[in-house]
Amino acid sequence: MRGAAMSLTAATSGLVVFLLSVSAAQGEPGWGVAYASTEICAVKGSTVEMRCSYTYPSTWKGSVNTVRKTFWFTKWKGGERVDVTTDSEYRGRVEALCGSNICTLSIRNLRESDSAEYKFRITTAGGSFTGSHGVSLNVTDLTVQVGPRFTNRAELKCQSSCDVPSGHYVWNRNAEKPTTAILSTLLVTFGSTDRYSCALKGHEHFPSPAVYAPKPPSVSVSPSAEIEEGRSVTLTCSSDANPAASYTWYKEDGNQKRPPLTTEPQLVFSSIQSADSGQYSCTAENELGRTSEVIPVDVKYAPKPPSVSMSPSAEREEGSSVTLTCSSDANPAASYTWYKENEDSPKASGQIFTITDFRAEHIGSYSCGAQNKLGRSNSTFHLRVVAGSSTMIVNILRTALGLSMLIPVCLLGLWARKKKALRSTTEAREPEEMELDCFPVYENRPTPHVESQFQL
Repeated sequence: MRGAAMSLTAATSGLVVFLLSVSAAQGEPGWGVAYASTEICAVKGSTVEMRCSYTYPSTWKGSVNTVRKTFWFTKWKGGERVDVTTDSEYRGRVEALCGSNICTLSIRNLRESDSAEYKFRITTAGGSFTGSHGVSLNVTDLTVQVGPRFTNRAELKCQSSCDVPSGHYVWNRNAEKPTTAILSTLLVTFGSTDRYSCALKGHEHFPSPAVYAPKPPSVSVSPSAEIEEGRSVTLTCSSDANPAASYTWYKEDGNQKRPPLTTEPQLVFSSIQSADSGQYSCTAENELGRTSEVIPVDVKYAPKPPSVSMSPSAEREEGSSVTLTCSSDANPAASYTWYKENEDSPKASGQIFTITDFRAEHIGSYSCGAQNKLGRSNSTFHLRVVAGSSTMIVNILRTALGLSMLIPVCLLGLWARKKKALRSTTEAREPEEMELDCFPVYENRPTPHVESQFQL
């Protein structure tokens, strides 16, 4: 017969049992099994006791009826009931004691897999009997639920599927001595590095799993080798936290964070580019706090098409020094080599090429090659004299220039011709001609040979 009242039993050390019904008796004439409780809720890790009393006919077919075997079981194997005391899943944790028609089954260190219906069976010389009902055991684990956050405080609540009476909870911080709080809820400081767990009063050695804010994340990059442009790269973030942390990836921009890149634990670049180099931060956060970690990403790439500059860029006398500088964006940094067309040997190595005494023999096409271990890129240009023999005018004409830059050159030519015409009327000598190409023809070669033109 079932009862509505619930009682807390602690008959033996470590026992945490909640009886939801008091007793049940069943049987045929002369046979019967009565359970002290048919529904038991117990906390994981604790000890539970199931007790029953039984009856059987004292005589059978004119002879004294004696008990040959009694046992508890939950399952069948090979068509036979399995005695829990012989089941390997209960080895070292179970004990059955019987005396004066009363049998007690004790299970220690309860596991959630122990949840089942336990039945009692009696075998005598005259026959066997098993009740149609047994004891339903529900093994539950205490858990801490993190509730709403109030400014810098969060609410913790100790929960169990068992209906625990009010005032039977205690709280534990960092595995220290339990606090005096006996309520099922507790307010804690948000962002604290503490760990909180709860237990039933009197059974503090069976605490719930602890809850805590995320630990500093562990960030990694895959593949772990050198990152090359165009490859697939994955950044992974993980943090020890309970409740589980959520993740957000950012790319750092000085002291400012850009908009989130993703809210997944992994940040994936299907084809990483040189512009993706930089500092990336992963933030791990749960209801109790947040923390972050930074990982640098250094993308290696072949040299970009070089650019060539000349110094000095103003009018210079023929025979003076001219310095050419080659620059290319590359990672790792590029090395440079200078060549002149139709010559097998390089003219110079290094980023700077200096012609100390510019003469006619220096006229021609040159190329600057930028190279690192990932590739090479060239830029070709031309040097030629367009002024008289006593001076030279340095003009830098790049392939990308438009007509807007050529018009001043044409005007300069018209002015020079007019000046010569006036001078010819006062001086008795042959006029000097100046070559000015108002509309030069530029050479464009496909990558990696990107060309520029220089006129001297």
